[in-house]
Amino acid sequence: MKTLDRYILKSFLIPFLATFFIILFVLVMQALWLAFDNFAGKGISVGIILKFLWYTTLLVAPQALPIGVLLSSIMTLGSLSENYEFAAAKSAGVSLQRMVRPIVFLAIFLSNINFFFLNYVYPYATLKQLNMKVNIKKKQPAIALVAGSFNTEIPNFQIKFEEKYGENDNLLKEVMIYDLSSKKGNNKIITAKRGEILSDEGSRYMTFVLKDGHYFEHHLKNGASLKERQKMPASYADFDEYTINIDISSFNEGSLEDEKYKTQFNMLSLAQLKDTLPTMKKDYDDFVTSRAKNLFLSIDIEDLHQYPDSLINKELSTDILDNFDLKEKQNIILTATSKLERTINNNASNKETLKNRRKYLNLYDIEFYNRVAFSLSCLLLFFIGAPLGSIIRKGGMGLPMILAIAIYVLYFFSNTFGRNLAEESSLTAITGSWLSVFIMLPLAITLTVRATKDKGLFDINSFFASIRNSFKNLFSKKEKTIK
Repeated sequence: MKTLDRYILKSFLIPFLATFFIILFVLVMQALWLAFDNFAGKGISVGIILKFLWYTTLLVAPQALPIGVLLSSIMTLGSLSENYEFAAAKSAGVSLQRMVRPIVFLAIFLSNINFFFLNYVYPYATLKQLNMKVNIKKKQPAIALVAGSFNTEIPNFQIKFEEKYGENDNLLKEVMIYDLSSKKGNNKIITAKRGEILSDEGSRYMTFVLKDGHYFEHHLKNGASLKERQKMPASYADFDEYTINIDISSFNEGSLEDEKYKTQFNMLSLAQLKDTLPTMKKDYDDFVTSRAKNLFLSIDIEDLHQYPDSLINKELSTDILDNFDLKEKQNIILTATSKLERTINNNASNKETLKNRRKYLNLYDIEFYNRVAFSLSCLLLFFIGAPLGSIIRKGGMGLPMILAIAIYVLYFFSNTFGRNLAEESSLTAITGSWLSVFIMLPLAITLTVRATKDKGLFDINSFFASIRNSFKNLFSKKEKTIK
């Protein structure tokens, strides 16, 4: 039996290692391709790129592991069935369960390895990689500028543009710059239809060359009187070309290994998440209670009495507005309308804030449950791949590869779908995190039972036989009734 166990393990390990490293390479190259624009032509050293690839490898390893287990289990069991080795073992009195037992133990071991990666290595790699990205953007401020929103990373400036293009992504369209260096608000505004960023490596200045634009500056002196401020002295001009030199020497301080972000949900272990979640939930509950009290006070709700007042003035109309003249009615209606609109706007703003805080809390809650659920993916996908391989009786990289991709896509998308629903509070965090397991577990049980009983994937003959028997029973009852 030991010889059989070694043979089964060897038959599994060789395709597993091959498929794992191939999939790992593909996932790393995919991540590098997505981040290629941030590195190419930005003066970033090869050492930094290699570090980035190393952290990426640690991040995608927990994804590559279950895919490798799934594909290698289909290939191994399919090859053994195709070569009639299972049939020979059964004839010798060795059951299917006994043959795959060493691989089951190996799958459990790989699930533990996956949990270790998800709980310790993955948070570390996420922390290092994210901080490296932030520090690279600080070393190359042009990378940090994002189209479509105000960029506040550069001190004393807010910069917005619609599009960044060109070979080096240094050409801009529809530029708007707020110069806040005077510390007096948005007193200097510059707009331009086109712009270009010029910044040499190691330079303390980043130069903006703006073309076809408009310049406006509001001259406000310190200690100016109210009358002077009401005059609002300002200067403005149109220009064909205007150059701005922005001091970015503060960006060159520090190193690429500095760690500014340390407490995001994907940077914490399970123990840290467990300690963090109660505090976050208490803060969220306090926020909800505070907003509820403010809403209660803003609409001036008072106690409702069961009995009317004992003193009733019969001269007053039950319609409150009829007790006032026209001018007073207008003032009352305007005041009520203004207060109502203000309350509605405040509630709309609080609703968006509440939604964002709940979503932020959900991310931590989901991460806590998903770490455990996803670590079981190796074991779950093994119990899908192994019986499926013995049923289809096909080894190699052809059909097993197609089946493995289809099954993993179903598992991955159901996991992502569940997490997204939980993030939006449509599902609870534990349900969203375990949704993929709930979907795939019945498939694993069904395939395992059918493989154990040596049945095919779909027994078409039994299906049609049951239909034929149903019709026969129906017609036989009709004949008996006629007689």
